[in-house]
Amino acid sequence: MPVPLAALPLLLAASPVLAASPLPADGFVPFTPPSMQAIDQEGGASGEVETFDPIARARLIAEQMPRRWSGRYQSFSGGPAVPVQLRIDGATPMGQMVDLRGAMAIGGVESPVQGNLNAKSDQLDLLLLGDPLGGALEPGGAFQSVQGLSLSGWRAPRLTTPGGRLQLIPETTAARPAEAGQPPVRGLW
Repeated sequence: MPVPLAALPLLLAASPVLAASPLPADGFVPFTPPSMQAIDQEGGASGEVETFDPIARARLIAEQMPRRWSGRYQSFSGGPAVPVQLRIDGATPMGQMVDLRGAMAIGGVESPVQGNLNAKSDQLDLLLLGDPLGGALEPGGAFQSVQGLSLSGWRAPRLTTPGGRLQLIPETTAARPAEAGQPPVRGLW
């Protein structure tokens, strides 16, 4: 089938062979990658771009982290929410990680816990070391989070167990609205 002459430039322009070959053209500007520039605190170009120090933040978290947390655990399969108290007995910085040791009471059953908190990404792995565990949890699972201790999910040891959600707040933060005598903030809807 003959190709009309008017359509020939469109076919040549869409040809992958011609597009991949560097032909000189008047409108062609070769790509030059931008030069690397570092930004310092004053806005000049002499420092590093990333000024975040995860090792220093790990030290700061280990020093200033609240040692008592409270909240609740709710299974994904439903059922009642179970009260939870977390006590952190030790927080040791190890590079950009914070090693956590303490105890967690879930539904009145206390178990020792050990965990790692990444100071750069706020990822948390918290292992319950006791047996039995409260809240219908099974040994071998772990709480995992990308929001530090405030919100985490239970990763069950078996596929038949659905897991759950653990939400914690520092006990000092939970007591502040009551101390001030102000009502809690409510949504409009």
